[in-house]
Amino acid sequence: MGMKAGRLKKPESRIRAGAPDTRHRITFSFRHIEQSHDKFRYSGCESNYFCKVIARLSALSTLTIQEFHANRSSSIRAHPIAWECTSEPKGFAQLSEQLRSTTPFQFAVSANEHGRIHGFFVDHVFFLVWLDPKHDLYAG
Repeated sequence: MGMKAGRLKKPESRIRAGAPDTRHRITFSFRHIEQSHDKFRYSGCESNYFCKVIARLSALSTLTIQEFHANRSSSIRAHPIAWECTSEPKGFAQLSEQLRSTTPFQFAVSANEHGRIHGFFVDHVFFLVWLDPKHDLYAG
């Protein structure tokens, strides 16, 4: 018993070209995380730091892109990164030119400690690039 060719349904969650669908919840990718950057090494961090990072990512994954942008200055403490105002004026130099052309963002791990996470969005996916436990991107 085989299925007839015309009966297969296309998945509704298929990504389409064009503007991102603001109904999708934010997801996270570690595909572009840089583990060897001198300033943004996280190998020496305590387990509590990683618990906070996972908790933050979990909380943010309940938001849509629209909700993220609407609340980014308050509880999320997120904003685009202006490379010229940072200690890394070349930005995410290790990425392809196409990825470097996306708007970089940062958001806080927690209210007053644990630093920031830096990366960029493609549609509803936030690609983590740097974990910044000491908030060194804006260090003088």
